[in-house]
Amino acid sequence: MTKLVARIKILPTEVEVNLESVAERLSTSIPVGMKLLSHVTEPIAFGLNSLIADFTLDDSEGQMDLLEESIKKDEGVGEIEVINVSRQSVRIN
Repeated sequence: MTKLVARIKILPTEVEVNLESVAERLSTSIPVGMKLLSHVTEPIAFGLNSLIADFTLDDSEGQMDLLEESIKKDEGVGEIEVINVSRQSVRIN
C-alpha cells in the first residue's frame, strides 16, 4: 500500500505549552500504522510557537481524518492546519 506524508502545523492551546512534550505524546498516541517522522518548532509571534510535524499514514479512505482526530485529542493542541500531503517518495522541503 502507498504511504503518504502529511505535514501538519500544530498550534498550542497557550504560550506555556511545551511543544516537545506534545511531539513526544503524539509519537506514542497516534493510531497503529502511522508514524511521526520529524518535527520542528516554528516561531509565530510574541513568544508563541507552532509545531510543524511530518506524519506517515496509509493512502486509504479515512486515514487522514483518523490522524487529525488523534492529534486534536492531545491536551496541549489548540488547532491544527494540514500544510501538505504527498506520497512518501516525494521530498517535502
